[in-house]
Amino acid sequence: MRLLRPFLNWDGLLATLAVLALTYATLAVPNFATGFNISQAIAGISEKALLVLPMALLMITREIDLSVASMLALTSVVLGALIQAEVAMPLAIAAALLTGAAAGLVNGMLVTRLGLSSLVVTLGTMALFRGLGYVILGPSSVNVLPDALTDFGINTLGPILPWTMIPFLVLAPIFVVLLHFTPTGRRIYAIGGNPDTARYSGVNARRIRLMLFVISGLVSAVAGIVFTARLSNARADNAIGFELDVITVALLGGINVFGGRGNYAGVFCALALIATLRNVLGLSQIGGDAQGIVIGLLLIVSLLASNVVQRILAAVQWRNTVKAQQRDVANAGTTKGR
Repeated sequence: MRLLRPFLNWDGLLATLAVLALTYATLAVPNFATGFNISQAIAGISEKALLVLPMALLMITREIDLSVASMLALTSVVLGALIQAEVAMPLAIAAALLTGAAAGLVNGMLVTRLGLSSLVVTLGTMALFRGLGYVILGPSSVNVLPDALTDFGINTLGPILPWTMIPFLVLAPIFVVLLHFTPTGRRIYAIGGNPDTARYSGVNARRIRLMLFVISGLVSAVAGIVFTARLSNARADNAIGFELDVITVALLGGINVFGGRGNYAGVFCALALIATLRNVLGLSQIGGDAQGIVIGLLLIVSLLASNVVQRILAAVQWRNTVKAQQRDVANAGTTKGR
């Protein structure tokens, strides 16, 4: 049982699965281990890796943001339209970031001020924000972008690390520290674990949740800039379906759908696992629709498996507690006999 204990932990099990998947792909899938393919696989998850950072925090507080992909598309359109209008790139990037923050603020205000469900609100704004992108740019796209932006999208730092992954590598430690090592992180867990207790303890849940929605919009804007640079393309239908992958990564990574539980270690393992899975499916000539089916099934399996693991852990803990109580009774009896 001691040898199996690390695998009974969800994060440990997920890390093991990720390592096994990478090992299998390296040994059995042709062209997987080439530097070009690894670089492309990493670049392919750049935006989703960014989007899952605020999504995890929102889900821990019992909220969700289904509009992340639409905010990505809207900010991509704003960036492309301003560049097409010959606005300086720094100003266009600043406008895209402000657009993302404003979109997140709209979501946050509707949820925290009007008391609406985040699921319903962001389902509505998912269509609204993408619709605004079509209003701005129509069905056309912007493909002529500054060299500095396209170079950022295609160049690598060293042999395999794409520049598009750098924003995630910068932001990820900040989010990890925020959640796991600050009072704000403890308040986030408290809000998700028991909102009433958190409120009576003086936690301003409304302000924290509003802040998280704004952060979600801002990070979605960063992802929109990265996506535009990587594909050298700005259009309103960018990143359709990304929200499914992001939510799957969060849930598979151990973020509890009912809030109050989860950590970034599991999320990062899930990110590696899904990136490997999608890349292997692509190398096996399996198209995007079939990949979506696999990811959807993985989402369902992750929920079921998480529940099973939690029950196993609870059973093991209960058995250990009973054994400890039996030892205490036996020791008390021995002492009394003496």
